[in-house]
Amino acid sequence: MSDEKSYELLGFDNVLLPVGDLEQAVGFYERAGFTVGFRLDEAGIALLRVGGETPGILLRTEEGLGHRPPPWSCPRVWLEVPDARSAARALRAAGVHPLDEPSPVATGWTVEFADPWGNVLGLTDYAKRPELARRP
Repeated sequence: MSDEKSYELLGFDNVLLPVGDLEQAVGFYERAGFTVGFRLDEAGIALLRVGGETPGILLRTEEGLGHRPPPWSCPRVWLEVPDARSAARALRAAGVHPLDEPSPVATGWTVEFADPWGNVLGLTDYAKRPELARRP
């Protein structure tokens, strides 16, 4: 076994989420507070911006997915927000229903929601550990 690494991880590029209908998916995520960075309908993709970072959440149309959760276990993607409890209120006001009430975690609070295809996103804050937050 060599001590030399074969590659170096530099950071995230994009997180890809499979969706059944790009138009509906973009509308859902816009209601949830996301901004579309770009959209290529001919390729079946749209990029949702996450903060000021270049990478984002890439929605990708998957043929035959339709309006149902994917047939596989879905990973959870959590994104940092200043206040997860107020984010939950904003989601509800926009017609996006959280999976549960905001719950405490080691660093603060989190709330999760799912899109019509079963992709789960969490919004989490660092209320208990502000020194770890992107913005104190």
